[in-house]
Amino acid sequence: MSTRWKHRPEGGGWFAIWLIRAIGRYGGRSVARVLLYPITLYFLIRRGPERAASRAWLGRVYARPAGLRDVAAHIHTFASTILDRVFLLDAREDTPFDTTVSGLDALHAQLDRGRGLLLFGSHLGSFEALRVLSRQRPEYTLRVVLDKGHNPALTQLLDALNPEIAATVIDAAQDGPTLMLTIQQAIAEGALVALLVDRAQPGGQTAPAIFFGAPAPFPTAPWLIAAALKAPVVLAFGLYRGGNRYELRFEAFSDGIDIPRAQRAEAIAALIRRYAARLEDVARGAPKNWFNFYDFWNREDA
Repeated sequence: MSTRWKHRPEGGGWFAIWLIRAIGRYGGRSVARVLLYPITLYFLIRRGPERAASRAWLGRVYARPAGLRDVAAHIHTFASTILDRVFLLDAREDTPFDTTVSGLDALHAQLDRGRGLLLFGSHLGSFEALRVLSRQRPEYTLRVVLDKGHNPALTQLLDALNPEIAATVIDAAQDGPTLMLTIQQAIAEGALVALLVDRAQPGGQTAPAIFFGAPAPFPTAPWLIAAALKAPVVLAFGLYRGGNRYELRFEAFSDGIDIPRAQRAEAIAALIRRYAARLEDVARGAPKNWFNFYDFWNREDA
């Protein structure tokens, strides 16, 4: 399997991220947002693969050819969420966002049982927006599973802005048994362990599911973790709605995945198909929040 997306930096290079950080912190969000227009223009001119992926994605969702204005709006949405990471992660900042939250009952129903859960997210919207929940509800402990090596600039940004949050990150690059034990311990301690479950790691196993009319490869590893730990699963979406508005949406998915070994492959495939259907439904209502800037359906590019 090709890993071309792994070699494309998610949020721009080191200099761009730290420049945004400096202007955002010292000039404020409104000043920093002015920079989003030249950043969007840069992506339109210089980042051909991302531009092509955006056009293909929007054309698929809209069922019509996507124009340059559509692509620019898509990239601007992505750039907005990259900027907002500065404010979402900065321990000194009161988040300047108007955030609506739905589905908290799905979290309470599981956490009231005295243990944590798996929070499954995706590259639809801002995963960092989930940290607003931790500020509004400090009784929630959020542990995010991230591959620290994928984008060192963002890892360094997190270390600089909020060392306390950085210390809670679970590195996805650990070997399988160590990662599993770390997640298991966090759940036992009552944490919300958040994973992105729409992209497979290099060499990782996938299972196909119909997504916007065609089969797309989804990683099996998160679902195998859930099955091994018999942990409850809640879906999470942090959708950017323009301006300073975010929508956090939580949906109960499973009270605990318990699969007999003989039926594991079939059951995991069924879970992935069910998840893909939910992801498609939410993405259809927020297409410019889709931040997988590569051919998501091409296994050689996944």
